[in-house]
Amino acid sequence: MPVQVSVLSNGMTVVTETMPHLESAALGVWVKAGARDETAHEHGIAHFLEHMAFKGTTTRTARQIAEEIESTGGDVNAATSVETTAFYARVLKNDVPLAIDILSDILTNSVFDTEELKREQHVILQEIGAATDSPEDLVFDNFQETVFSGQPIGRPILGTSETVTGFTADDLSNYLAKHYLAPNMVFSAAGNVDHDEIVKLCEDRFSAFSNDKTTEPVAGIYTGGEHLAKREQMEAQILIGFEGRAYHVRDYYASQFLATLLGGGMSSRLFQEVREKRGLCYSIHAFHWGFSDTGVFGLHAATGEGDIGELMPVILDELQHVGEHIEQKEVDRARAQISAGLLMSLESPAARAGQIARQVLLFGKPIPNEELLDRLAAITPDRLADLARRLFSESVPTLAAIGPIDNLMSQREIGERLNITSRIAAQ
Repeated sequence: MPVQVSVLSNGMTVVTETMPHLESAALGVWVKAGARDETAHEHGIAHFLEHMAFKGTTTRTARQIAEEIESTGGDVNAATSVETTAFYARVLKNDVPLAIDILSDILTNSVFDTEELKREQHVILQEIGAATDSPEDLVFDNFQETVFSGQPIGRPILGTSETVTGFTADDLSNYLAKHYLAPNMVFSAAGNVDHDEIVKLCEDRFSAFSNDKTTEPVAGIYTGGEHLAKREQMEAQILIGFEGRAYHVRDYYASQFLATLLGGGMSSRLFQEVREKRGLCYSIHAFHWGFSDTGVFGLHAATGEGDIGELMPVILDELQHVGEHIEQKEVDRARAQISAGLLMSLESPAARAGQIARQVLLFGKPIPNEELLDRLAAITPDRLADLARRLFSESVPTLAAIGPIDNLMSQREIGERLNITSRIAAQ
């Protein structure tokens, strides 16, 4: 069944994909508002709102929200990212109306009770503490802040203890009124669903959202830099980054492809050279984060203190080698990995609902899988090698590390080895 799209009278988009062979459905609301849409004093409020939405409405208590959905065998949850916030549910096909009612209730009728607010502030302070205690979580936060120094897009999603404890019910209501506007919202469903029925239910349940448009967030500008934190622990957590590509630029898909080839699995270059051949680390992988106006290409490794000195030159050698030559069989293998992941996601209603929702938010329409596969088919070894040369030589590197890092190469030394000294000097 093809993906169907409708726009409600207030400008909210409804997108569905019917999978009639299933007995269940995944559905939710995706909002184009995340951590980068916060002001300095709102730092963490997008995530805090995600929590508080489940803490009681004018028609349901927090317990009733949980019990109503779970009494049907379903579940409801939410997630906050840099650019979006999602509220979603998974239910049996006959319980889709209930799920829509609960999702609309928590987004339109939340009361933000003072006592619930205080309790949830305490919960999130524990979440912040847990992230701080986890070197792997903390190094990624430090990395993001260094990549986009001094910018909203670089701030940790959870916020700080100071900002979180300062939030009031009015702050939450004001943020919601400012950013949760119908043109920036997508209701997405996949599974055993009826498009027309969902459109009718959404028209009724989500009509309260304004059709105003929000202002664009502060532009993200890659800065690069260094953030090192020495800690007494067994492993060092190391991240190296470079300026990546935004969703809308030509090299976005090629960048995702390159990350898979370099460090996307056990057959990848970095895994084979660094772990399998030399045993220099426990884990290593490459990634590419795309945003609406910028991106980050990164490498993450976890290793012991005694191997850091040898590890870093080997990684940097691989970054240079991939720009010199890529074999067709490597490209074919990476393409198979990405294509398989894409096609396997079609079998999961939850994955599919999120995928088509994000596509509508980012591109204004769902992207047919055939088009995505055609884009992957057009990627060649020469194109990837050219991209690698530009990625690893044209931007200031980012280095973030935590642990026993006395022997770690500096950001400047990384730049010198990759022949980008002049850019670091000008920073």
